[in-house]
Amino acid sequence: MELKNFDDVIKFAIAREEDAVDAYSGMAKKAKNPGLKELLSELEEEERNHKRLLEDITPEKIAALKPEKIIDLKISDYLVEEPTGPEMNFQDLLIFAAKKEQSAVELYGYIADSTDDADLKKLFEFLVEQEKAHKFKLEVKYEEHVLEED
Repeated sequence: MELKNFDDVIKFAIAREEDAVDAYSGMAKKAKNPGLKELLSELEEEERNHKRLLEDITPEKIAALKPEKIIDLKISDYLVEEPTGPEMNFQDLLIFAAKKEQSAVELYGYIADSTDDADLKKLFEFLVEQEKAHKFKLEVKYEEHVLEED
């Protein structure tokens, strides 16, 4: 897909957020563990919020965005992702979701770096930090629930 203008980029990003919503929703329906279902539902809602932000974006709203720099713990960067399925455990879900968020960070970072449009750059830098915040949240959960068990 060639991203020629502001509308093309926004449509592309909305489609990526819809993919994330669908992925988390589908996994939540298959998950047997109530804790997994809850976490997946939270992630799904956060991605829905990103989609709504993108659908309603205007230059004025972009100007008001205040990205907050998020620390990257990099815990999941060194972990191996297992295939997802109804039998996945909490650790597998955390790794899968953190890697999915990292992919979004990389994609949105690429878009931000690739544009000369100041509004798009600011919007996607904001979205990078939002996705980093999701990854941070997942890695903190991983640290609390998986690393602490060792």
